[in-house]
Amino acid sequence: MARPTKPTKRRMQKNVAPKKCYFCSENKEPGFADVAVLRRFLTERGKIVSRSRNGLCSKHQRGMSLAIKHARHLALLAFNVKI
Repeated sequence: MARPTKPTKRRMQKNVAPKKCYFCSENKEPGFADVAVLRRFLTERGKIVSRSRNGLCSKHQRGMSLAIKHARHLALLAFNVKI
C-alpha cells in the first residue's frame, strides 16, 4: 500500500524591513513635533510598529516610541483611531 502524502506547507512571505535606520541615514533624531515622520512608524490602527518591521536601530526605536507617547499626551497624535 502506498503511503498517503502529507499536504505541503505554504510559507508566508515576511514583510522585509529596510536595511538602514531612517533616522541614522537622515541624520535626524526622533522628536514629538515631527508628526508626519512619527506616523510612518504607526499602523493604521495607531499601534507602534516593532523594530523588526520598520528597520530602525535600537537607539532610535526607543526614542521614536517615547516621541510617539509624548505626542499622544500633547494631543498631536490620537491614542486610538476611530474606524
